[in-house]
Amino acid sequence: MSGAGTCHGHGHARNSLDAARDNWGMRLVRPGVEYLASYRAALEHAWSPNTTDSAAGRVELERIDADPVAFLAAQDDPEGSGEPITLPDGSVVRRLPGYRRWIWDGDFGGMISLRWQPGTAALPPHVLGHVGYAVVPWKRRRGLATAALRELLPEIRGLGLPYVDLTTDVDNLASQKVITANGGVLVERFTMPAAYGPDSPALRWRIELVDQ
Repeated sequence: MSGAGTCHGHGHARNSLDAARDNWGMRLVRPGVEYLASYRAALEHAWSPNTTDSAAGRVELERIDADPVAFLAAQDDPEGSGEPITLPDGSVVRRLPGYRRWIWDGDFGGMISLRWQPGTAALPPHVLGHVGYAVVPWKRRRGLATAALRELLPEIRGLGLPYVDLTTDVDNLASQKVITANGGVLVERFTMPAAYGPDSPALRWRIELVDQ
């Protein structure tokens, strides 16, 4: 999911969430030193937490090596005070308030992230969605992303957001199922900003939070 908000990887989905917890013991954890070795191992296996930037994993390894304490602290940034974000085309934009949670089932399974603008549900054009997620390849098809998103939604509701937007590739059916299982509906097909490459079609989805 991803720095910009692209997702790879009811009461409606309650049964799915229960099944995921029963079968895999999934929970969301704040990034911490006790989980760092497992996270690092995923990066060393060429997994990237940013679905729009395959080099992000290497950069994260460098940051862990340089200062693991600072790296972990940067994963939870509700003030948006961290370093600016570099988009795929090299342009630099300010960081929004946000945080990551790691998907944990006894081992690192992936990441789900949230970012927002205080006082509004609107996002800058370069931010593709409020929520992004990415599951390590060897743990896909277990319902981890579906369960992680469902578990994160109450936290998001506590921030006062009336809805969250998510973006998927047009052909990423697996990620689309994660969203629809959590009550998401398709809003539009659109072309991503030029910073993400020429003629990059995508789908924007929305999960309403007010009445849930």
